Amino acid sequence: MSSDAILLLSFGGPERGEEVIPFLENVLRGRNVPRERLLEVAEHYYHFGGKSPINDQNRALLAGLRKILAEEGPALPVYWGNRNWHPFLADTMRQMAADGVRRVFAFVTSAYSSYSGCRQYLEDVARAREALAPAAPEVSKLRAFYNHPGFIEPMARRLKAALGRIPADRRDAAPLVFTAHSIPLAMAETSRYVAQVEEACRLVAGMANRPRYSLVYQSRSGPPGQPWLEPDILDRLRELAATRSVPDVVVAPIGFISDHMEVLYDLDTEAKQLCEHLGLNMVRVDTVGDDPQFVAMIRELVLERMNPGVERRALGHCGPSHDLCPDDCCPGARGSRR
Repeated sequence: MSSDAILLLSFGGPERGEEVIPFLENVLRGRNVPRERLLEVAEHYYHFGGKSPINDQNRALLAGLRKILAEEGPALPVYWGNRNWHPFLADTMRQMAADGVRRVFAFVTSAYSSYSGCRQYLEDVARAREALAPAAPEVSKLRAFYNHPGFIEPMARRLKAALGRIPADRRDAAPLVFTAHSIPLAMAETSRYVAQVEEACRLVAGMANRPRYSLVYQSRSGPPGQPWLEPDILDRLRELAATRSVPDVVVAPIGFISDHMEVLYDLDTEAKQLCEHLGLNMVRVDTVGDDPQFVAMIRELVLERMNPGVERRALGHCGPSHDLCPDDCCPGARGSRR
């Protein structure tokens, strides 16, 4: 067993109906979210039999990563740990320690920097390591990959494929709407989340030769009086239907790497139903999922951390993200966790 390992660190999700409420209670623990909101979100999961798609998507990502490591190296074991459901991060860390792992390269399934997408995972890791001290492995989080070609290029290919599903005579007129998870303004103001999402949109749209687009947000979950990033995807769809004489809209979930619940329900169910009501043909762009180029990117991020001085690839003018987060990076505002 190697003393180095890779950790896929993700959000987690229930596998069956009876797990939905305990899972959501984990997600919302310590937050001022009404019970009614929890039960409302639970219905999203019950709509799909109580099973979150994120788990199978992570298993596919794990399989792809293990395959490329077996074929091209390095020969590192790959583990999986979640914040909110099995396999819990603390249990995975305990297993890694028992296996003799001393150094871990953690890939977080979030492309962007914010408290909930980065700093909170670092806090999770710190708690898990503290519980295992002094046997806890050292954990290095891999850099944010929002502008890495291994993320941008597959997204651009998927955008082009989605555009190809619109009749050629209507294609150029179809509005392109990128979506990302809304976060509280207090959280957005203390991170580079918005700037990074905007850069990813610019890069993907440019690669697909779609210079005109808009960015909206989805899936807000905070108290009604708390300001979150806007405009909301549903409001933008209503606006398009009211102000444009075009039959199509292309929706690209740039803020997500897989078709998990917030894509399948908030976009493929809720937004799709609204579009049908409004008379819009909504074409949704696929997420990167386990695209081979995206999987190869994870391997590349590991290699660059193992070999300081190698090329750190990034598109656009922002350059590669930092490896080590400063102490004041992406702080959490009280009551702002999603």
